[in-house]
Amino acid sequence: MTPQSIDAATTLGVTTLRVADAGRSLAFYRDLLGFHVLEQTASTIVLGSPNQVVLRLEVEAGLKRHPSNVTGLYHAAILLPTRLDLAYMVQRLIAVRYRFGASDHAVSEALYLDDPDGNGLEIYRDRSRSEWRWGSNGEVHMVTESLDLYGVLAEITPNAPAWAGIPAGTTIGHMHLQVGNLRQAEEFYHGVLGFDIVAHYPGALFVSAGGYHHHLGLNVWQSQNGPQQPNDAAGLAHFEIVMPNQAALDSVRQRLAAADVAVQEQASGLVVLDPWQTELRFIVAA
Repeated sequence: MTPQSIDAATTLGVTTLRVADAGRSLAFYRDLLGFHVLEQTASTIVLGSPNQVVLRLEVEAGLKRHPSNVTGLYHAAILLPTRLDLAYMVQRLIAVRYRFGASDHAVSEALYLDDPDGNGLEIYRDRSRSEWRWGSNGEVHMVTESLDLYGVLAEITPNAPAWAGIPAGTTIGHMHLQVGNLRQAEEFYHGVLGFDIVAHYPGALFVSAGGYHHHLGLNVWQSQNGPQQPNDAAGLAHFEIVMPNQAALDSVRQRLAAADVAVQEQASGLVVLDPWQTELRFIVAA
């Protein structure tokens, strides 16, 4: 890392997605994936583990399905604490024949699926950091290979604790965004915000804070020079970037001011739009 890097203790917070139907979303997020409903109103559903918010759903009737070729959301990545937690998720998806993909990325094991509105999700578990490999160029070794589903399911032994829904410690591990131009994405997320570049991939860039394998994925696989997310469709409303203290937030504020990036000040922190109008909310850890 360089002295210009964003604070090493930076993490991600709550992600807010737009959906069209509360009942349909509850059947998916609560009944299938096992999220606990922490709060619900006519227009909002707050989901998480028993003691921590992970996702918020903004419900707006009539929203169209999230388009695949727009900038904004590629997937929100839900990080589970253990491989056993991932095994239970695989088991549940298979039991109802819910369509999903699965990959081994060397640093992690991941499932990929869409919610009923087309919002992309990744559900994954990290391997130990001691197992991650870093190259002489400072980039982490990540691959996309077939996931050993049988090996994952073997975690469910007769003595394994019973599944009880999304466990404590579940978080948003990273966000993967579709952008219109990788050079601009690097200039903003690395050059302005200070996230470290940790991997290049064909058509994609991965950045992080504090040596994590990635907090943000940025790709142009379907969105090169593409349109922005339309207002009448499901997708990403905004997501939180959590700074460890006020000094770290102030540092981001100064970087944005120096780059002449517009900032909206709120009591909870800063609201910033990336070059494709994706909304980032910088807050201080509670």
